[in-house]
Amino acid sequence: MAQKDFTSRGFNWQKIYHFLLVDTEVTISAVLGVRAETPPLKVHRRNAPQDAQVLLRQGAVHGFRKPISLTRHRCKYLYSSPRVSYSIHSDAKLKDPFSLVQKDLNNICEDIKKQLLVSKAELKSLCDYYFDGKGKAFRPMIVILMARACNVHSNKEGVLLPAQRSIAMISEMIHTASLVHDDVIDDSDTRRGKNTINKVWGERKAILAGDFILSTASMALARIGNTTVVSVLSQVIEDLVRGEFMQLGSKENENERFKHYLEKTFKKTASLIANSCKAVSILVNSDPEVHEIAYQYGRNVGIAFQLVDDILDFTSSAKCLGKPSAADLKLGLATGPVLFACQQFPELHAMIMRRFSSAGDVDKAWQYVLKSDGVKQTNYLAQSYCQEAICQISRLRASAERDALIHLTEHILFRDK
Repeated sequence: MAQKDFTSRGFNWQKIYHFLLVDTEVTISAVLGVRAETPPLKVHRRNAPQDAQVLLRQGAVHGFRKPISLTRHRCKYLYSSPRVSYSIHSDAKLKDPFSLVQKDLNNICEDIKKQLLVSKAELKSLCDYYFDGKGKAFRPMIVILMARACNVHSNKEGVLLPAQRSIAMISEMIHTASLVHDDVIDDSDTRRGKNTINKVWGERKAILAGDFILSTASMALARIGNTTVVSVLSQVIEDLVRGEFMQLGSKENENERFKHYLEKTFKKTASLIANSCKAVSILVNSDPEVHEIAYQYGRNVGIAFQLVDDILDFTSSAKCLGKPSAADLKLGLATGPVLFACQQFPELHAMIMRRFSSAGDVDKAWQYVLKSDGVKQTNYLAQSYCQEAICQISRLRASAERDALIHLTEHILFRDK
């Protein structure tokens, strides 16, 4: 089709074509209806290099020379094409996502510490270790933005409900507990630029600290008093455990490997964001469609976030990451860049199977990835997940919070740490 502005082709932007991401196969989906009150997204063609205002290729209709295909669960190459930028039609002035909810995020770590109040001084020191207010508060920020966006959509004021803020705190506690346990499993020495809990206090105390944080989160969840919300967030804990077991294993069948990787990525990273977003929507709206919008936004943003994280393991310095670079390779993990690189350099297959355990494997794999299109292809895949997140959240009524969630995808794609 000729490269023309979509409006000249007669497209009705009250309908949005989108990429449907089902398991590991991405296909062009059917038309998805948008609520009548939702202002359309305006699309401008641009051929300039991608920047912070550019989210994807040529929109959701002609985005690739062929659709993204992970058919039969095997990664295949994605293709770039002319870019588009999305101008958000909203009466609300666009703000930085963090500044928009900064008031709600203020003291969130202190409030978590109050939840973790315990008489034993050493246990309190362990539990407070990561709640120092120096983290990105990425998950609470998304949860609070989603809560407010759903509140506006439901014809209620955008004021955050106390129970919704509690879910933001609970999501951060669950996340932190999982990090403490992960560091024990991986025998990691550093996290967020400082020594891990297991490095400072030992593995046994680290496990107990993670358990205590998780149990405190569970009690806070029970106090909300909504059985549906309890069920939704309990799924996260199951997914975290299943995801960790998946990470401990590897798939011999090359066609199954990419499916395994994406499913593990969902369970270990995206499930928490997706289900937390769904939980805050349940508290204010009884419409299952709204719950699904919130869930799918969190799911796609969460997967994109982890894909970018896997890219940074090859492109960012240890100082920026707060942990050693090539950490995944050293743990024997084949992430997106490696799996795509394996298509160009089959020599990687044997290394993946032995989990990079032979002398020189990590360095060789690192070089193969840098020589390949692995990083670029993983970035294309992250962009497609961000595009789906945008399509989902755009179905909500316009608000500053909805627009901030759209622009948050840019922060995810272009972050460097």
